[in-house]
Amino acid sequence: MVDIVSPEKRSNMMAGIQGKNTKPEMIIRKALHAFGFRYRLHDKKLPGNPDIVLSQYKAVIMVNGCFWHGHDCHLFKWPSTRKDFWCKKITRNKERDQENISDLEKDGWKILTIWECALKGRAKQPFDEMIDIVSTWIISGQGNREIRGIE
Repeated sequence: MVDIVSPEKRSNMMAGIQGKNTKPEMIIRKALHAFGFRYRLHDKKLPGNPDIVLSQYKAVIMVNGCFWHGHDCHLFKWPSTRKDFWCKKITRNKERDQENISDLEKDGWKILTIWECALKGRAKQPFDEMIDIVSTWIISGQGNREIRGIE
């Protein structure tokens, strides 16, 4: 499919996409706050600057966009233009994610990854059930976990 905007306009549009305080992240933060959890945001002292840091529980939550992190779901599709660029970029993002997870685990942190597809699209999870899973995970001693859209 041919892009309907100029390369310069597309570049400006992509540059405007935020890396933090995204809508999916804000939804999760608001729900956790309503449940009484207090947290820090984007702690630069931790590998990968996790989206949500719950120090009391030695837990971090990453809210990942399916496109930018190359998730294997219905929301991710490889771009049809500049294939080499996007392959390198998304592959490196995935590698960096694994490096950050490994470093966090070495420091004793447990990690929850919430994928964008769990929050939107045809495969989204029932929100109340998902937040119950998240809050139970935070309090429990469970290890790393991932929440994704319903297959």
